[in-house]
Amino acid sequence: MTRRILVARLDSAGDVLLAGPAVRAVAAAPATRVVLLCGPQGTEAGHLLPGVETVLTWTGPWVADPAPPVTATAVAELSDAVRRAAISEAVILTSFHQSPLPLALVLRLAGVRRITAASVDYPGSLLDTRLTPGEDFPEDQPEAERALRIAAAAGFRLPPEDDGRLRLRGTPPAGELAGGGPYVVVHPGAAVSARAWPALHHAAAVELLTAAGYRVVVTGGPAETRLTATVAGVAGLDLGGRTDLRTLAGVLAGASAVVVGNTGPAHLAAAVGTPVVSLFAPVVPAIRWAPYKVPLELLGDQNATCRLSRARICPVPGHPCLSGVTPEQVVEAVHRLTTGVASLGTRRGTRSETRTA
Repeated sequence: MTRRILVARLDSAGDVLLAGPAVRAVAAAPATRVVLLCGPQGTEAGHLLPGVETVLTWTGPWVADPAPPVTATAVAELSDAVRRAAISEAVILTSFHQSPLPLALVLRLAGVRRITAASVDYPGSLLDTRLTPGEDFPEDQPEAERALRIAAAAGFRLPPEDDGRLRLRGTPPAGELAGGGPYVVVHPGAAVSARAWPALHHAAAVELLTAAGYRVVVTGGPAETRLTATVAGVAGLDLGGRTDLRTLAGVLAGASAVVVGNTGPAHLAAAVGTPVVSLFAPVVPAIRWAPYKVPLELLGDQNATCRLSRARICPVPGHPCLSGVTPEQVVEAVHRLTTGVASLGTRRGTRSETRTA
C-alpha cells in the first residue's frame, strides 16, 4: 500500500532547496509518495526537487515576514488540503529559531497519525518523534544535514548511492540567454539588505573580471532590473528580470563560477554543482547556511559586530562585514575557484571541510 508523506518546509526558495536531500531520503522509502508543503516563496523551488510528487502552498503566520493574520479560514484551507491529499505521516523541517508545533497542531487536527520534528519546547501529544536540538544533534551543522537528521529520526535515510548533495530534477541549458563561451555569473541581489554587498562594489568587480578575461553575466529578479543594469554596466551581459527559477538554474549550471550573497541563488548554484564565491554576512552562521557541498570561497568578516544577530537591516553603520570586501578580492576568489584552488580562509570560516567539496 502506498504511503503519502508530507514533508514541510515553510520558508524561502533557498530553504526548500536545502531540504532537498531530506526529501529524497523520504522518497527513497518503499511505496512512498512525497507531498511537499512550502510557503509561497518556496513553491517554485519545491517543483524542482527530485522525489516530490505534489507541492502544496500555504503561508505560515509564524514563519512569513510580514506575517498574515491568523484566520480560521486559512487554517481550514490547509487542513482540507491535507485531508484531500490523504497524508498519513509528516516530517516537519525547521531551522533552529522556528517551532514546528503550530503546524503539528494543524496537521494533527487534519488527521495525520505520525509526525516527526525537532523542538526545544515540550510537544505533548503533537509529535510522535521529537528531536531536541543541542541534545540529539548539534545546532552548528549545515542546514541540509539538520534536515537529514530529522528525516532519519522518522526512519528515512538516503540510499548508499546518494551522496547527499543538493540536486534538481533536471537543468535546462542556458541556451541563447547566456550567449556562447565560458562565463562567470554575478548575482547582486539579496532577500534582505543586511546580506547585500554594495552595488558599486559589484559593478567594479564586473569591470575587473572583464579586464581579467572573464565574460560576465549578471542575473536578478524582475524587481532588481535597475540593480542589475547598474552592476552589468557596459562590460556585463544583463539578464535582470529575464529568468524564472528554473531558467536561472540553467544559467548558473553553465557558469564557471557564481558570485552571490547568502540568498536563494547561492543554493541554486550549489544544486547544479557550480562553484560559489559567497559574499556572506555573518548575521547567520556560515556553518549552517553557506552553499552546501560545492567548491566555495567565503568572503566577509565572519566575526563582525553583527554576528549571529539575524538582522534584516544592517545594525552597524557602513555595513563593514561586507563593504570591507574589495572587488579585487572577489576577482581573486573567482580565479581560485576556476583554477581549482580553495582558500584556507574559507575552510576556517565555515568550520567544516565538507564545504569545499
